[in-house]
Amino acid sequence: MRKAGGVTDGIVAQTITLAGHGGDEIEGYFARPLDGSDQPSVVVLHHMPGYDRASKEIARTFAVYGYAALMPNLHHRYAPGAKATDAAASARDAGGVPDEQCLGDVQAALDLLRGRPEANGKVGVIGYCSGGRQTWITACTLDVDAAVDCYGGRADPALAPNLRCPLLGLFGAEDRSPAPDDVAAMAKALDAAGKDYDFHSYEGAGHGFFSVDRPSYNLDAVRDGWKQIWGFYGRHLEGA
Repeated sequence: MRKAGGVTDGIVAQTITLAGHGGDEIEGYFARPLDGSDQPSVVVLHHMPGYDRASKEIARTFAVYGYAALMPNLHHRYAPGAKATDAAASARDAGGVPDEQCLGDVQAALDLLRGRPEANGKVGVIGYCSGGRQTWITACTLDVDAAVDCYGGRADPALAPNLRCPLLGLFGAEDRSPAPDDVAAMAKALDAAGKDYDFHSYEGAGHGFFSVDRPSYNLDAVRDGWKQIWGFYGRHLEGA
């Protein structure tokens, strides 16, 4: 198990099957430390480009830092077994992932993580791009202990009074979805509702700055972003 300022010695990562919304069998990518008890957990919601290599790398990073991380493939139903880009295209052609379906899949992931004997019972959620918006909806609908929204566009500020947990938001100042005005509107709504949140906007960073294989990758924003994530989850998820 990770100690303060350190990492685990080993992890295991694999594709699993879980019963998602409506009992549908979907695949998920599950990464976890090889040993240790009282493990915190996190549900990872992939970006719109899909359940891809870069998103799986994020799940493995959480495992290295002592978290059990489960990423449900939200596009699985649209093209089972297809490449991430093809499944994402099929999901877009179908009109996108319905919020109710996404919430059902996330609830299945939460249940699996909380049911592990190694778990400490605390589960966070983190999402990128469309997954950031889905994280916002999850945090306003389901029982999670902490939520991280990484540049989720089209998030509805009207849901702010429903927020159930502390929220960390990581945004690019050069992004257009969400644009800085969108982030400001969200902060205003959260202030009005008296919610616990912490927003960081990075100068020079655009949309998708966590994506290691895209031109938008921004090292300085990513370094501080991970620092914020570890501190935030450390306060809200770690410990008994």
